[in-house]
Amino acid sequence: MEAFPIVDLSKINGEERAATMDLIKDSCENWGFFELVNHGISHEFMDKVERLTKEHYKKCMEQRFKEMVESKGLEAVQSEISDLDWESTFYLRHLPDSNINEIPDLEDDYRNAMKEFAKQLEKLAEQLLDLLCENLGLEKGYLKKAFYGSRGPTFGTKVSNYPPCPKPDLIKGLRAHTDAGGLILLFQDDKVSGLQLLKDGQWIDVPPMKHSIVINLGDQLEVITNGKYKSVMHRVIAQTDGTRMSIASFYNPGGDAVIYPAPALLKKEAETKEIYPKFVFEDYMKLYAGLKFQAKEPRFEAMKSIESTAKLGPIATV
Repeated sequence: MEAFPIVDLSKINGEERAATMDLIKDSCENWGFFELVNHGISHEFMDKVERLTKEHYKKCMEQRFKEMVESKGLEAVQSEISDLDWESTFYLRHLPDSNINEIPDLEDDYRNAMKEFAKQLEKLAEQLLDLLCENLGLEKGYLKKAFYGSRGPTFGTKVSNYPPCPKPDLIKGLRAHTDAGGLILLFQDDKVSGLQLLKDGQWIDVPPMKHSIVINLGDQLEVITNGKYKSVMHRVIAQTDGTRMSIASFYNPGGDAVIYPAPALLKKEAETKEIYPKFVFEDYMKLYAGLKFQAKEPRFEAMKSIESTAKLGPIATV
């Protein structure tokens, strides 16, 4: 079994730059995931975000989750549950408009920490997108421009906790899916595992690692690279012991961004290779909302049929 790819971002400006870029390239082409260490976000700050997130769950979310479980009789289920996930979540929007001041129950310290964390993750996401551009042979900034739309990218965070589950064989923490958007940056629990990705027909654990950021690619990067990079199915397995923290931040295109394969990449492809569709990102998201836990290929096919009737303009620039 191949080792899960771990990228040390501090090596990107040193003698090991070429090897590090190759590892990122292989990860994007063959895994759709990699784990990032020495990424520039301080360990002390990450510890603070983790502590505040776990305190918030205990104080504001845990009892609510227990009441939901009891109301649905989930502890006594005898057959597999396929229409819900064993997770307690809330969502923060950062760009283009923030809702972080509107979320109830957030202590000021936690609210301010999540604002700062989002700023640092946004900067990291844009740095990674430029590294992807370099590996793909695209001009610097191409992917950021492709995501830009009229108001810039969409950026938000899903804060999740996965409590101990009495029937993990019957209820998934989070059902298998690919992510609809662009680049996902995950700060996950380093003690309680559960995240898995599908590679070559096998479910592989994404190893918990202290102070790492797990990166995975969404459907939009698969489209823009015309399949050179792939979004990958992943899931969360609920555990019988321990509550798993997950803070997943999604750097996505703006709602009105027009997404399509990069022309510079199509020139390099054989003429026989199938070309991915062209569409407006918010149209894809409307389709995804009802089909999240199904295969991505029919979503791409559906967007092709929409493409044939839509008049889509050129890529927006900053």
